[in-house]
Amino acid sequence: MREFMPDLILLDLMLPDIDGFEVCKKISADYIIPIIILTAKSDTIDKILGMELGADDYITKPFEIREVIVRIKSIFRRIELISEATDTDDSDVLKLEKGIEIYKQKHSVLKNGERIEFTNREYDLLLFLAKNRGNVISRTQLLDKVWGYDFIVDSRTVDIHVQRIRKKLDESKDASLIETVFGIGYKLMDKEPV
Repeated sequence: MREFMPDLILLDLMLPDIDGFEVCKKISADYIIPIIILTAKSDTIDKILGMELGADDYITKPFEIREVIVRIKSIFRRIELISEATDTDDSDVLKLEKGIEIYKQKHSVLKNGERIEFTNREYDLLLFLAKNRGNVISRTQLLDKVWGYDFIVDSRTVDIHVQRIRKKLDESKDASLIETVFGIGYKLMDKEPV
């Protein structure tokens, strides 16, 4: 895959010889590539697992090809919107407190010089909060801006992703750059970048 670097992956979970969920998890861990799962597995638990392992969308068979095309366009539109929102700063690097640096061109995050691996969604969420630091962003806004479309997910999905980001940054809820604004959403602490 390193040779081709696709812009997007359509993944069927029911693969011969390998579990599709494992493929999704591996791709999400190693690459910043949007993944749409196309599968006959329609149980809610499968949908949740797919999304939590890094998929950007989950479509069950049978499906209309037009719907798949619209969802692909939606993902690319979200990527473009996030890119535009983050390109207002000419700097490629967002330097935050606690030694955290976000490299936009490389889609990577470092803490004290050590690279931290994030899924696409976690990276997009952290970047969006960093670009809007100091502003309270509701869960609904985050679902719209980071997830990019009206996907029917529980707003707890945002909470779970924030918990994962905090864990990967080795931060406790009480001492995190990402502050929980109860009943509303989150904000990245409004402190001057280092």
